[in-house]
Amino acid sequence: MEVKKAHVRFNYQDYCLLPEGKRYEIIDGEIYVVPAPSFEHQDFLGNLYFLLRSFVRGNNLGVVVVAPFDVILSEEDVVQPDLVFISRDRLDIITGRGCEGPPDLVVEILSPGTAHRDRDLKRKLYARYGVQEYWLIGPDTHTIEVLALEGEDFRRIALVGEGDVLSSEVLSGLKLRVEEVFQATYQPRR
Repeated sequence: MEVKKAHVRFNYQDYCLLPEGKRYEIIDGEIYVVPAPSFEHQDFLGNLYFLLRSFVRGNNLGVVVVAPFDVILSEEDVVQPDLVFISRDRLDIITGRGCEGPPDLVVEILSPGTAHRDRDLKRKLYARYGVQEYWLIGPDTHTIEVLALEGEDFRRIALVGEGDVLSSEVLSGLKLRVEEVFQATYQPRR
């Protein structure tokens, strides 16, 4: 007799019951604990948030939201990207629970504990739900990879580093000097 293992699938209701103090994500019903980001990660994220929020607000394009913020793509797909942009025309997807639907732009800052998930699982997830643009930020390489949705997957439209200017298909008119993202405000002890 063959014994089949039951596979537990988590959903949004389960997610809401998880203990506070840690960050969690659910991808295809599988739960992941997200480690706390490093100081450098948060420093770069703060820079990017300030730059994008200033541009978006100044041009009345929508809203930029920084983690932790739930992006609920389905009852079994709940993630907390580092940063999201939601265009003015789609602000109705923001509810009391979080963002219920795909943001126009998702940004993930790669870290040793999450890089594989960001490059593979989340890339597929964001493409499946129709995120229009996906940025992967490499804090070690000081690069930003810009991916645009094309059909059912993303294609790379740019890989930029310090000295380059980042532009975006979703944020029309954006001209972001990459080194501004990677300006450290403080060098922590190693």
